[in-house]
Amino acid sequence: MTSAEEEPPRALLAGASRRWVRLLPWGVAFVLCVALLPTTIQVLSVDYGLNGGIATALAVAQTAPLLLAVVRPLQAWYVIFAADVAGALALLTVDLEARHMWPFPPMEIVGYVGLCLALGLREPRRTLLLVWLATAGANVGLGFFTPNGFSGRSALLTILSGVALVLAGALRERYEAQRRLAEQETISEAERDRRTLLEERARIARELHDVVAHHMSVITVQADTAAYRLNELPPDVQEELTSIAATARESLSEMRRLLGVLRNEEAPGELAPQPGLTRIGQLAEATVRAGVPVEFTPCDADVPEAVGLSAYRIVQEALANVVRHAPGAPTQVSVSEDGERLTVLVVNGPPPEPPAAPLEEGGTGHGLVGMRERVRLAGGTLDAGPLPDGGFRVAAQLPLTERDLT
Repeated sequence: MTSAEEEPPRALLAGASRRWVRLLPWGVAFVLCVALLPTTIQVLSVDYGLNGGIATALAVAQTAPLLLAVVRPLQAWYVIFAADVAGALALLTVDLEARHMWPFPPMEIVGYVGLCLALGLREPRRTLLLVWLATAGANVGLGFFTPNGFSGRSALLTILSGVALVLAGALRERYEAQRRLAEQETISEAERDRRTLLEERARIARELHDVVAHHMSVITVQADTAAYRLNELPPDVQEELTSIAATARESLSEMRRLLGVLRNEEAPGELAPQPGLTRIGQLAEATVRAGVPVEFTPCDADVPEAVGLSAYRIVQEALANVVRHAPGAPTQVSVSEDGERLTVLVVNGPPPEPPAAPLEEGGTGHGLVGMRERVRLAGGTLDAGPLPDGGFRVAAQLPLTERDLT
């Protein structure tokens, strides 16, 4: 029999979160040693009439390894099992009365059952089965030499040790199953977050493509038509404009090829223009129709399209979260700019009545993850979190100078 663990041994329950649980195996082993050592010496020497030196040696061998069992239960079992069998053989040298339990006195059974509990918490099923078969085999083999005939008490160790091994083994396997399930849930959650982040990045890339493509198309048209709109252009200027138009068309082609990698069958291209600040009012009106009172403070500033698009998406997701998680909560939406940055603020109070269940089971899959990624790519900041009164606040600041995202 070999232990299933090749790593340096750890104490039983060493991975428990609570300190008293980690100390429990040491406490139990110490109590068993302190209680069983003098008791075993007393019973073997006085009650059974065994020589005092032999009784002491057997008692030490049968109880002291219980401390080792906290770290190495299988090695402790080798010692205690051999000592118990040796003790049973030693008792054949004295006159045993009918009232005496043989081959294993009560204190040996108590220590052995405690050892079996430690084995069950550490060793695999195969090892536990071999331990029990060895115990039952020793019990049956010694039964042929019983001085007072076979009785039900002779099989007590076999029965109790089997129960202890099964019980402790079941507890260990249940704990391992729960641990693996928790690890899998952690991995799944991390994978979901990563997938959401990648999906949001692809979505942002598609939207930025539409914004940049518009500007590049304008550049191409202006460069191509400059020779017809402007009279008497020098040849070198016309050549330069032709080169600019060709470069712009090539850039558009490259962007479309890259976008083809990001798009998938479930996310077809959108033909409508990308929304901006002017569309946030429509979001507020739609949310009011959904039963959420929204007070909107608009901003008529002229901001870069990418910044306006980011502001629109942040307000869109924030209002969607209000509808899902705080239906009917009064909400304030404001957009303002100070010349350097655009500030987007969405604040909602607590819902009039806590919803019995979320209005949407799955959600959009983006939420705060998407907001943070969008703001990060724009070089801004996002502050989102619950309020003391039970509401929620989303505040984003986006720089008005467009950031190079390459």
